[in-house]
Amino acid sequence: MSLIIYTKTGCPWCIDALKFLKENNVQFEEREVRNNLEFMNELEQKSGQTKAPTIDLNGEILADTDVQAIGVFLKEKGIL
Repeated sequence: MSLIIYTKTGCPWCIDALKFLKENNVQFEEREVRNNLEFMNELEQKSGQTKAPTIDLNGEILADTDVQAIGVFLKEKGIL
């Protein structure tokens, strides 16, 4: 499994999403996009937008999301 979460520093939804993933022992790679143009371009290419948090799970994108939607998404994928 490869889970990438695109975040923005200071974003309260991103903070909540990271906390949720950590509390549920989900392995992930965080890519902060405000300070990294490469990650921002990657986010735009994958999701068609620039909003965060956005999840990329093995190529499946959950864009501009929140903790509740992340939980549902990960349960559907058998991760939670």
